[in-house]
Amino acid sequence: MLKYWVWLSELKGLRNQTKLALLRRFGDPESIFYADPDELMLTEGADPGQLKLLENHDLAPADKILADCQRLDIQFLTFSDAAYPGRLKNIYDPPALLYYKGKLPLLDDLLSVAVVGTRDCTPYGVACAEKLGFGLASGGAVVVSGLAKGIDAAATRGALRAGGVTIGVAGNGLDVHYPYESRYLYEDVAVSGVLFSEYPPGTEPAPGHFPVRNRILSGLSLAALVVEAPERSGALITAMTALEQGRDVFAVPGPIDAPTSVGCNRLIRDGAGLVTNASDILREYEGRFALDLKEAREEPETLGYQARTVPEPKPVAPALSLSRGDVELTDDQIAILKALSDTEPMQVDDLTELVDIPTRRVLSALTVLEIDQYVVQHAGKHYTRAVTLTE
Repeated sequence: MLKYWVWLSELKGLRNQTKLALLRRFGDPESIFYADPDELMLTEGADPGQLKLLENHDLAPADKILADCQRLDIQFLTFSDAAYPGRLKNIYDPPALLYYKGKLPLLDDLLSVAVVGTRDCTPYGVACAEKLGFGLASGGAVVVSGLAKGIDAAATRGALRAGGVTIGVAGNGLDVHYPYESRYLYEDVAVSGVLFSEYPPGTEPAPGHFPVRNRILSGLSLAALVVEAPERSGALITAMTALEQGRDVFAVPGPIDAPTSVGCNRLIRDGAGLVTNASDILREYEGRFALDLKEAREEPETLGYQARTVPEPKPVAPALSLSRGDVELTDDQIAILKALSDTEPMQVDDLTELVDIPTRRVLSALTVLEIDQYVVQHAGKHYTRAVTLTE
């Protein structure tokens, strides 16, 4: 029963390796729950101090977690489930239980790439991450990220714009959106793919959660791509974990004097694959995933880290009435037009937060508004309103 999986998973102080050893011996948590102490001591590598923790037979916390998950539409993936990805199961320290939202893809049949990088990234890093996320997803790969701000979020946005399958791995409960800026990504990733976490609902982020989370990021993937990483970076920890798990590691080169590219340049020096576009990765696996992979596409007007020349907008009406019904606009389009300035360009993330509409709907509405010449796009996916609103 699920409550015994939750009981075993949430026993305070019980190490994951102990859980896995017990599962290898007893097969399921319910058998562990009812096992005699003498039977437990026969577990390979048994630590008496660890086994003493199993004397806690209070199932109330597990029942509460089950109720929370049902209320929040969070599901469970146990180590014994047939759907548990073989790639993840075969790492040194696979999680015994995962909480998830969304639809589980058949990961073992897909090329999945963990895209990671620094939170404190540069415009160059954001542009590269979005471009590569879009290219990988358009080529049939699954983009895996930790949903952190910066490179993780940029790669996920790119993959979502390409309509691809995305996977997010959180270091907190799936109902706790961290960082706050990524709250819309949580929703969109759950729709396009799946969100995973080792932690039950209500678990707040903690510094120790994220290095542990990294093994799942790389464990779900065939390769890890580091887009931008300084000398000391969690992204480099993920890259090292990926190497330990036998995964391929790729990196995006950066300027030799850029602090945020030191880690990437060193990875390339030490043998990581150099990546300048998604096809550099897709070509490495096309023989193994011939049915799924295709030529990567580039997003129209691909972002660059230097300012682009703003195209001259076509003539537009100087005024637009929202009350007379001169044009047919959706509620999303109206909200976006009201939020945009006609002088100060606004970035998509800021606009999404302001109007409180999911990213995919904001991007869809902006595309239509741009075609109708009601908004103008500037460098770096910034937008201004091209009409004056009247009542």
